[in-house]
Amino acid sequence: MKKQADIEERLNERGIKPTAMRILILRTMLEQPCALSVADLEDVLVTVDKSTIFRTLTMFLQHHLVHAVDDGSGKLKYAVCRNDCHCGEEDCELSDFHIHFYCEHCRHTYCLRSESVPAVNLPEGFVSHSANYVVKGLCPSCSKT
Repeated sequence: MKKQADIEERLNERGIKPTAMRILILRTMLEQPCALSVADLEDVLVTVDKSTIFRTLTMFLQHHLVHAVDDGSGKLKYAVCRNDCHCGEEDCELSDFHIHFYCEHCRHTYCLRSESVPAVNLPEGFVSHSANYVVKGLCPSCSKT
């Protein structure tokens, strides 16, 4: 369980007022080992309505507290950024992005923070603003079975 003061500080660092709902949603996300969709959070936070979760995630995304992952599952998933993360910020570089892993069996998406998105040489005139690099396969738990 993450300490309330640590969660409030993390919200404050990103310019987000720490309300009870924001603290609850961030704490829940920090306690999960993988990225979560709105539906995943609904399943865990049964007393919180979908619109509140969605609005909170949108705010977190706008303040670069979380990043969104399109893993090809049809559901956008969200993962909490590290404190030193700059993904999504105006002057971020490709090296600020990391690879994600989607398990085809359990359907969990994991941030592989130690693996940077590889540099891509784009043709002249193309300018990149973000990258979504997803590797698909079996996670350690599912590959054992």
